[in-house]
Amino acid sequence: MKELWELFSSFARIGGFTFGGGYAMLPMLQKEVVERRQWATEDEMLDYFAIGQCTPGVIFINTATFIGYKQKGIPGAIAATVGSVFPSLCIVMFIAAVLKNFAELAVVQHAFAGIRVVVSVLILNAVMGLRKKSIVDKLCVVIAAASFLVSVWVDISPVWIVLAAAILGIAVSCGREAKEK
Repeated sequence: MKELWELFSSFARIGGFTFGGGYAMLPMLQKEVVERRQWATEDEMLDYFAIGQCTPGVIFINTATFIGYKQKGIPGAIAATVGSVFPSLCIVMFIAAVLKNFAELAVVQHAFAGIRVVVSVLILNAVMGLRKKSIVDKLCVVIAAASFLVSVWVDISPVWIVLAAAILGIAVSCGREAKEK
């Protein structure tokens, strides 16, 4: 039961104190899951985050579910998922009740403008951290650049970009293995 509470409380804390969505939560997830709790390695964390990105739903919740399942099976997945959702539910219910009356105030609009800037920086920070671990050779640079360009200039679902990169990664690794034999 203690482990389930740790999963719930860890993901509730992350969910309650990071703003900006899954990308902005990556640094806090890294510190809590990899460094503090050692529930996953850096590579596993990147894999969970990548899978969470590709599956339907919120990246943070999907990642929490994967980590909870790894730790304690289905009860762990439930504890981590509920923990990740609980703060957002409470905060959104409070904001919805209060914001309805104050959304038009200049101070509220300025606060949201400031929050958007900070969230952009947090997302950039998460991307830079992912870049260090993920872009390790020339092929990765090409895949990253092509993915960026396609996502910016072509109206296509990110799922197709991720699938194309996965297929390319498989093809290249199979080709390397064939050369080594």
